Amino acid sequence: MKTCLLRWVCALWLAACLPGFAAEPSGPVSLVFAGDIVLDDAAGEMIRRGGDPFADFADFFKGADIRVVNLECVIATTGSAGDKNYTFRAHPRVLPVLKRHFDVMALANNHSGDFGRAAFADMLGLIKQSGLVQFGGGLNLAEAHTPLIIERKGLRIALLGYSEFMPRSFEADSDAPGIAWSEDEQVVADIQKARSVLHADIVIPVMHWGWENELTANTRQRQLARTMIDAGADAVIGGHPHVTQDIEHYRGKPIVYSVGNFVMKETDNDSQRRGWLLRLQLDKLGVSGFDTRVARINFDGIPRSDRDSASPCWKRGPLAAGLDRQAAATVTCGPPPTGTRPE
Repeated sequence: MKTCLLRWVCALWLAACLPGFAAEPSGPVSLVFAGDIVLDDAAGEMIRRGGDPFADFADFFKGADIRVVNLECVIATTGSAGDKNYTFRAHPRVLPVLKRHFDVMALANNHSGDFGRAAFADMLGLIKQSGLVQFGGGLNLAEAHTPLIIERKGLRIALLGYSEFMPRSFEADSDAPGIAWSEDEQVVADIQKARSVLHADIVIPVMHWGWENELTANTRQRQLARTMIDAGADAVIGGHPHVTQDIEHYRGKPIVYSVGNFVMKETDNDSQRRGWLLRLQLDKLGVSGFDTRVARINFDGIPRSDRDSASPCWKRGPLAAGLDRQAAATVTCGPPPTGTRPE
């Protein structure tokens, strides 16, 4: 009896210590998503002078496993402004500051093509050279629709990006650079491919959709969000309205319709100067919870962390993910107690 027990203890010790049997890192993966950023004008000048428009959120970003932001401008020195009311182009000097705080750029939006296809292609190269990665854009249509796969703590996470807001001329073509446009049938196929071919454990589409200044999602947003979750998405994150919108759950999976702005000087009301940083907790079942941090944006477009305002949070209940009912309700999380400071 003692000999058997000794052998069992030794086997456990070997499994824990030998490299071939080392346990894979476990625990939830945290993914932070920040909304629309434009790094020309005041933010770009701040960076030129050695400043950092993201500095007030540095600790928040540092604590995340994956950090994603919607880059709502082109980064290039080439190209000519298109015939639009607003066109945004940032200097490549902003890239080291982005690299300091983020890992991933979301490119599928209505400003990444403001200075033409050549400038967009230049940006793709600059992003890669800087050590960042992107999704929602590519040198051709196939690349733009290819999910970005990120592996953290044993989880394979697929990120897909789409725009639904004009101009559609920014869309990639079979042999031309650009963004991924949202067509329901193609979006469903992309999500299913991420699951079946690329073997993603988690699939998250990021949408550029809805109408500016609307505080609740419209019928089209709701229909498409459900279509994506039915196809296999674990969560849906949105932006473009420049304000935060409602959050709901479908089949136990969160839909954050709009996180609002993050770095944006072109604002004209208080709702546009308040955004959320969204932090998802991911595991093998999907999204186990999320919380948000409020960003207050000044008239130069620079955000400051608002630690005193309540904002939405959610935690998955005991029901298994994927059931056709809500596992838990989104609630409003209050500020931390006096004398404490959240991470």
